[in-house]
Amino acid sequence: MGTSLDEATTDKLGRRSGPRRKYAVAEKRQMVEETLVVGASVPVVAQRHGVNANLLSVWRRLYKRGLLREGDGPSAALLPVKVSTPTLLPTHRAEPAKVRKADPPMIEIEFANGARLRVRQLTQPLLRELVALLSAR
Repeated sequence: MGTSLDEATTDKLGRRSGPRRKYAVAEKRQMVEETLVVGASVPVVAQRHGVNANLLSVWRRLYKRGLLREGDGPSAALLPVKVSTPTLLPTHRAEPAKVRKADPPMIEIEFANGARLRVRQLTQPLLRELVALLSAR
């Protein structure tokens, strides 16, 4: 097969590391067509070609949808483009965010029995009174 391998290495556990193999569309089609023969097994064909069976199954689905054809992929040609007149797009100014008034100071006290006391209109005299009452216990 004409796969491009750039120094495939393995780690301490024997797992493949390094660059991935790239297969030409013709190679993928040939492997898929081998699996379409009556009695052929996807895992056996995959093992024979050194490909993961799951990857070969993905290629089979693409093949059946007609998406595994020559000319697909990065080799597609780009078309030249010429801009004749510049186009100005209208600019939309974002409305300034509305300033939300800050919530008034709040204190929350959780008691040992699980009850909670929330005081939203906290003033300095009220805070002094709460501290005095709670510290007296």
